[in-house]
Amino acid sequence: MTFSQFISILRARRLLFIAVLLAVLVPVVVASLLWPKKYVGSASVVVDIKPDPISGLSQALINPGLLATQVDIISSERVARRVIRSLKLTEVPSIRDDWQSDTNGEVDLETWLVVLLQKQLDVKPARESSVISIEYSAPEPKFAAGMANAFAQAYLDTVLDLRVDPAKQFNTFFDARAKDARDVLEKAQNRLSEFQRQSGVVMTDERMDIENQRLNELSSQYVLVQSLSAESGSRQSQAAGGAADKMQEINSHPVVAALRADLSRAEARLQELNAKFGDRHPQVVELKANINELRSRMETEIRRLTAGVGVTNTITRQREAQVRAELDAQRAKVLKMKQVRDEGMLIQRDVEAAQRAFEQIQMRLTQTSLESQVTSTNISLLTPASPPPKHSSPKPVLNTILGLFFGLLIATGCVLVAELRNRRVRDVSDITDVLRLPVLGMLPGTNAKARKSGKAFGLRRGLIGHTSKA
Repeated sequence: MTFSQFISILRARRLLFIAVLLAVLVPVVVASLLWPKKYVGSASVVVDIKPDPISGLSQALINPGLLATQVDIISSERVARRVIRSLKLTEVPSIRDDWQSDTNGEVDLETWLVVLLQKQLDVKPARESSVISIEYSAPEPKFAAGMANAFAQAYLDTVLDLRVDPAKQFNTFFDARAKDARDVLEKAQNRLSEFQRQSGVVMTDERMDIENQRLNELSSQYVLVQSLSAESGSRQSQAAGGAADKMQEINSHPVVAALRADLSRAEARLQELNAKFGDRHPQVVELKANINELRSRMETEIRRLTAGVGVTNTITRQREAQVRAELDAQRAKVLKMKQVRDEGMLIQRDVEAAQRAFEQIQMRLTQTSLESQVTSTNISLLTPASPPPKHSSPKPVLNTILGLFFGLLIATGCVLVAELRNRRVRDVSDITDVLRLPVLGMLPGTNAKARKSGKAFGLRRGLIGHTSKA
């Protein structure tokens, strides 16, 4: 279909086109003029995403969908019921009459009002900010602004309750747990004190270090005494085996050395006298007696010194036994101290664990106590609603433009449908397109005289052209 054919169809069915257009446009205009006016009261709140002053955590990090959650809270039934109770809407006679006529008393009045208020409420979060707009539609501007402010205030109170009520419950819970933790800590401390009193040991590292040092010293002394005892035992064995005179300490003794020197001189003198006077000479006999006396004295001195070696060995062995006994006692003492210390450390760990648990619970108790006493939240009223100067609906100009647009579409559609159901010849191209034959002539219409001068010549040229082609 060409544009000229479309225009011909609209011109031929202009009455239908105008009738359909008016049938759509007139009701829209009349409805726009007669429809009750509605006013929209708008209040806005801002959600602060700074870190919480008590917990120190950012609300945006805790809940990424913070704004969506706040929108759901504003639109919730709890906020609507708070608005109804704060404004005492259930006591308004007109509202009770409307409720009675609508539900016959079968539905709760507050529930019915909740549904009614939620239909007129519109909550819109901002795209790139933390501002939330609360809009309420009503027939009166003051009522619309008042309801928007009431929803904003109810939302702020609800958010405060949602924060304070759980904090109060947690505060009660942590208070009970703090008392239990304090009792556990006191029992652990009393158990540690009783253990220290009974064992007589104070759990200090300095005391343990001193005892270990004493044990190390006794171990060193015992090793030294053992070496001395072994040496003295060896000397006593040598002395008991008849080789006492070969011992260094005996040979180097001054009395033995003097006697040995006197004996050597006497023996040398005896040899001289014996060679000179013979065995029976009185000087020889006297000198032999002196030599025997010297030997006797030297043997006596050696036996005395040998007895001293035995006494030294006995003393050394006694010292060894004493040091060993002290070492065993010190080792047993250290082992006992370690055992007692291990037992005490277990009790000490119980005390420390109870202390840490009590401190953590006490910290949480302090935090929940502060949270249960807060009187503000991270949400504030940014802009209160004021009575709007103009109504938001209906909009006659916009509705008229939309009615005209849709009326033109519907009217055009009706004209085309009517044309397809009853096809007429509107132009010369309709015949040539349908019959595929050239046009030989065309009868003039009633208004042919008016168009004779302009169109006759062009039509003749068209007919001559089609005839020549045929």
